[in-house]
Amino acid sequence: MNRSRAVTWIVRICRYGLAALFLFTAIAKLAIVNAFAGNVGDLLKSSGFNYERWSWPATIAVIVTEIITALFLIMPRTVRLGALCAAVLLVGFAGYALYYVYVLSGEPLECGCFGGIIASQLGVKTALRNLALLVPALVVWFGYRRTRMVPRLEGVS
Repeated sequence: MNRSRAVTWIVRICRYGLAALFLFTAIAKLAIVNAFAGNVGDLLKSSGFNYERWSWPATIAVIVTEIITALFLIMPRTVRLGALCAAVLLVGFAGYALYYVYVLSGEPLECGCFGGIIASQLGVKTALRNLALLVPALVVWFGYRRTRMVPRLEGVS
């Protein structure tokens, strides 16, 4: 296998892996949507927001954004936009986890990132995991090249 094909496969694995991750997390959150909204409300309350008003809109925004990001990664015309959205989400989630721990001095809180399937507390470990997932997003961003079909002209050699 030549280098170009290897890079193409690595980009595909990263692309579809990220899409699967975001779809998985969105579906897992939907499975426990009431509990996830409660977690979001707790996070908003500790940040000083009106958590009763904003917990459901924030919950819906997170889930919808994850689904849209996954769809962008799947559709060939929007792969790089999907990689950008994935990177923004991952940096945002990591930044908030660090903000919660170091600025707000928050107590360990189950974030519900993976629904009730995988336990994950908001903190440094969550931030590091999200920052590590930036690697596949950057691989997709810099490595994805859409192939264009060029029509062959008959009789031209």
